[in-house]
Amino acid sequence: MNTTYLPSDFLPIVVQFGLAAGFIVLTMIVTHRIGPSRKSKMKDDPFECGIEVKGDARTPISVKYFLVAILFVLFDVEVIFMYPWAVNFQNLGMLGFIEMLVFMALLLSGFYYIIRKGVLEWEQ
Repeated sequence: MNTTYLPSDFLPIVVQFGLAAGFIVLTMIVTHRIGPSRKSKMKDDPFECGIEVKGDARTPISVKYFLVAILFVLFDVEVIFMYPWAVNFQNLGMLGFIEMLVFMALLLSGFYYIIRKGVLEWEQ
């Protein structure tokens, strides 16, 4: 089937995008014009849960925190692959079981490497 599209066929899409963009711009302009604009030191002061600001927000954070977070995401995503396998366990047969054993061996070898490197040790 050979169909050719003319530029006029895309006119409804272009009009829809134009109306959406126009609505966004108009809404932003109107809200800035009619909204209150009271400036004061108290209003411009940062506020977090009723606690006064103390110190600098740019204090250094230990790299170990980020390592643990990344490792959590990594192992969490790998565990997600086990759910479809568990659902289809009987249909996959012995080959599926061996593949999961290889997957688990790789997962546990990575975990063993992390333990040996001391990534999860916080008291240093």
